[in-house]
Amino acid sequence: MDKINFSLYIKDMIKKNSPVLYKKFCAVVTDFDGDKIMIKFQTSPATPTGKKAVYSEQKVREKDIVILHAETCSSLEKVLEYSEDGFDEKLSEAYELLISDESTASEPISLSDLAELVCGSFEADKSWFLYNQFCASLEFALDENALKNLEIKFIPRRQNEINAIKQKNYEKEHEAEIHAAFIARLKERKLLPEDARYMNEVENVAFCKAEKSKVMVEAGVTQSPEKAHELLIQSGIWDITKNPYPTRYGLSMVSAKEGLGTPPEEERLEVPEIAYAIDNEWSADPDDAVAFDGKYLWVHIADPACFVKPDSSIDKVARDKGTTLYLPEGAVRMLAEESLADYALGLQEKSRALSFRILLKEDNSIEECKIFKTFVNVKRLTYEKATELKDTPELKPLFEIARKNVERRKHSGATNIDLPEIHMSVDPETKKVEIGPLQRYEADSMVCEMMLLAGEGAAYFAFNNGIPFPYVSQEAPEVPKEVMPGLAGQFKLLRCMHKRSVGVTPAMHSGLGIAVYSQVTSPLRRYSDLIAHQQLRAYLNGEKLIDKDTMLERISQGDAASVAAKKASRFSETHWKLIYLLQNPEWSGKAVCIDHKDDGDLFMIPSLAMQTIIKGLAGIELNDEIDVKAQNIDIPTQKVEFIRL
Repeated sequence: MDKINFSLYIKDMIKKNSPVLYKKFCAVVTDFDGDKIMIKFQTSPATPTGKKAVYSEQKVREKDIVILHAETCSSLEKVLEYSEDGFDEKLSEAYELLISDESTASEPISLSDLAELVCGSFEADKSWFLYNQFCASLEFALDENALKNLEIKFIPRRQNEINAIKQKNYEKEHEAEIHAAFIARLKERKLLPEDARYMNEVENVAFCKAEKSKVMVEAGVTQSPEKAHELLIQSGIWDITKNPYPTRYGLSMVSAKEGLGTPPEEERLEVPEIAYAIDNEWSADPDDAVAFDGKYLWVHIADPACFVKPDSSIDKVARDKGTTLYLPEGAVRMLAEESLADYALGLQEKSRALSFRILLKEDNSIEECKIFKTFVNVKRLTYEKATELKDTPELKPLFEIARKNVERRKHSGATNIDLPEIHMSVDPETKKVEIGPLQRYEADSMVCEMMLLAGEGAAYFAFNNGIPFPYVSQEAPEVPKEVMPGLAGQFKLLRCMHKRSVGVTPAMHSGLGIAVYSQVTSPLRRYSDLIAHQQLRAYLNGEKLIDKDTMLERISQGDAASVAAKKASRFSETHWKLIYLLQNPEWSGKAVCIDHKDDGDLFMIPSLAMQTIIKGLAGIELNDEIDVKAQNIDIPTQKVEFIRL
């Protein structure tokens, strides 16, 4: 009802002593003062101890009141005191009449019309009583939208709504006995489907969102994430395949949503040579490609930084994620999935790239590295296919450069560690786990060396041009003079390595045998690479660079998220390996002794890429191989016992 119509209604229809709603009070109109209305209402009722009722008068605006009845009432006291027996039965009969016609069952009905349907008449003295009865009824709901327009209407509720309200009221009245029955069922691990709503706090403990759960205390369960996980499985709330680890580490299971949009138009160098994006056959986000033009090595990298500006909303989400989270059940991407079509390499006729043109010396060290914004023709190959083509004119120079680079890094103290790897996948519908060895090809190593050269070239470029940059370094390991062959020797080398460090000061990466190094080859899936690209592009465009302090803060935040993602990924992989063993109870495999511990011998199981301690074996030497099978698999604690066959 608009203001003009309402004003006419006030002047032509409402009278002195007409009952109205004012906030939560029933009031009567006592007078009119221009465009204001004088009302009287009760602020405190009389009490049995003899305390008198308290009244108040106030001048209000038209929009501050809602008319209960346009006619006059006997008095405010009569309106407030009115009551009527047998009203509930009349109300139910009126409701049955209304819902008998399904087409009008949910149509709002005015207070006056509903009153006449229930009582046969609508009188001013009854208006407050009727309003309260209708509001308190199960059958009708106050129309809040109508009330905003200064009208009083009610909507008949559907039967399912009424049943839900009755159930809620019942549960409120019988809360203690309902809760006690739930705890009894929980102790027996025989929950009903509707009991899931009471288990939220247990899930919070399992997800490390809370440390305590009253439900777990009442059920007599020790409060820990592992015990909460066990309780959720035993009570049927969680399927045994449920993976809690990403959530435990505070990671979202949803890929970034905000798309990058169409890449901006800008001047780019056209690179005529075909570049090769070489990756696993299941790769969906190719972000690097390589080529050799006879003089220069070209490493082309996806260029999302052309759109993602520093500290933009997309940049902040990527920084919070740190990296694309790769799980056996799928990838949770740092940048929106829909962006791959425009920014990954080889998915369009021409790909936009940030390209590193590297001139190598005879010993394969870098003489010059220049960086360009480019258009590139990219051809995709699998590692297997690229290895088959390694002697072709296009790829042979790349394999030769890689071979020389391996030798150069070895002379600089690089440590190469070769431990078993697997490829694991989980069917999203059946949750069936597939595990197989990760087939390695010569092209794997070649591409790796190209990426190392790009990272080294980028680091030199940034250092020589005074660009604040995310450098990656690693302290020199204390490697013994003699390392035994086999997996035992590789494990020993791994134990010698220090953690890598990311900062704004260049330092030796001893593990790689590179004097100054940065990672720049995965900006679609690593935040440190993305921010490196942002700096390089800013320099190329003559724009303001991110200063050292801000750079350090951002890479530290991204690296912390990346570390959490790696932990979540590692625990998730173990989770699905144990599920695989449960799904394949007849499994058996080889185990290789890689170390001797005080409590037993440490073995590596290559087909699972898992380590385990086996006790009570006599005469076992390092690199000895035995056959094992799994037993006593515990999903919540990630424990499994392997025994010798």
